[in-house]
Amino acid sequence: MAMSKSKSVFRTKWFRAGMIVLLAGMIILAGAAAYVLGHAAASTSQGGLPDFFPKAATETPVVTEILPGEVITPTISEVEQAIPAATPWDGAGRVTILLVGLDFRDWNSEEKYSRSDTMILLTLDPLTKTAGVLSIPRDMWVSIPGFEHSKINTAYYLGDAYKLPGGGPGLAIKTVEEFLGVPINYYAQIDFQAFEDFIDEIGGVRVVVPSKITIDKLGDGAKTIKKLRPGEHILSGPWALAYARARYTEGGDFDRALRQQQVLMGIRERVFNAEMLPKLIAKAPEIYSELSSGIRTNLSLNDAIRLALLAQQVEEGNIQRGVINDDYVLFGFSPDNLSILIPLPDKIQLLVDQIFNTGSSLGPATAGDALAQMQAESASLAIFNGSSTPDLADRSANLLRSQGVNVASVSETADRTFATTVIDHSGNPYLLKYLLETLKINPNKVYSRFDPASPVDIEIILGEDLARSGIVP
Repeated sequence: MAMSKSKSVFRTKWFRAGMIVLLAGMIILAGAAAYVLGHAAASTSQGGLPDFFPKAATETPVVTEILPGEVITPTISEVEQAIPAATPWDGAGRVTILLVGLDFRDWNSEEKYSRSDTMILLTLDPLTKTAGVLSIPRDMWVSIPGFEHSKINTAYYLGDAYKLPGGGPGLAIKTVEEFLGVPINYYAQIDFQAFEDFIDEIGGVRVVVPSKITIDKLGDGAKTIKKLRPGEHILSGPWALAYARARYTEGGDFDRALRQQQVLMGIRERVFNAEMLPKLIAKAPEIYSELSSGIRTNLSLNDAIRLALLAQQVEEGNIQRGVINDDYVLFGFSPDNLSILIPLPDKIQLLVDQIFNTGSSLGPATAGDALAQMQAESASLAIFNGSSTPDLADRSANLLRSQGVNVASVSETADRTFATTVIDHSGNPYLLKYLLETLKINPNKVYSRFDPASPVDIEIILGEDLARSGIVP
């Protein structure tokens, strides 16, 4: 019997709600929550936006004047046009998401255009089951495509103000891609209320405060404050937000970036709790109703579900975290005498390689095609024959060696298996990708078992599926 329209809509909403619940704790939406963490009070005067913005390299477009207090509600066509055309994800390789938090002062004063206050880059490698989190400071002095150099936080403003393709998110994505040399597939945002509501829904987040800090609730003019002493604390939604956005510590924005990452990991820990996840799934429709209007992303439902399931397999020890802090920049002043951070490219590239590599000897900017990247990686491979075909391992070794694979050993195993299985001991994305594509291996049969004492980087157990495929001559 055909499903009724109302049931179909309900099921779709439930499905989306389940997606939101899963992503919230699993690096995807857990990181997307960082949107709200970035809404800190701006360092500019009460007058609003600073006078200095970079000039466009092309003809200056007409920008409609907005009267004080006027609230702009974009039309559906404007919203659709504002979705940035990011680098498509191939569905198997590394995926990267830019999390953007808008400046609280711009947001609170209902400015039509806002600067970004926080940028966090999340990456997930489905092959190695590793992930990374990299925080980018708002005062970083960078080249903004189509404009002069400026602070990286102006890219979002300029994309919206000049009505560029993809709007603020689109130009922010292009700017970060050019700055770090990392392709970005998606972006995500979540507003204040949605963030606070979700934190309360999961019963708060656990953070370990390293040193005494004073925090105040967002929007009440510091009328309500808390002084957190060093140690473990469970923070509700408003106080988790307050903790993450506090800036007035010795390390300033650099310390704040670390606290934001603490909160993200706290969300992940809470949602992964064996008792919590079933409760959240049961309340999925209600959570969807509460949060859906506060979340903006170009992540499709299908890709979100796939990433959520993949992210669930990433252990906390396989999540690399970093902040572009004072070790990677010089302090300076812009032509307009604003304080800026001047990047040290060589040092930043090393950090990017560490975060986006998570175990391999190569970074995201490694040149060459997939074969050249695999050969340059030079990861060692042990081949075991788990099929009933006696010479399958030797023939497979010959095929792989002819392509430059570093085959360290070939042997038989008494354990028979139907599905070819790959075990990664050290994190080698290029060899893994090559094996999956060349031998047509099911990605679900790739397991990450980190073992620095292993004599080889990767083990592959050949199964009956490979023997019957005709792939190995």
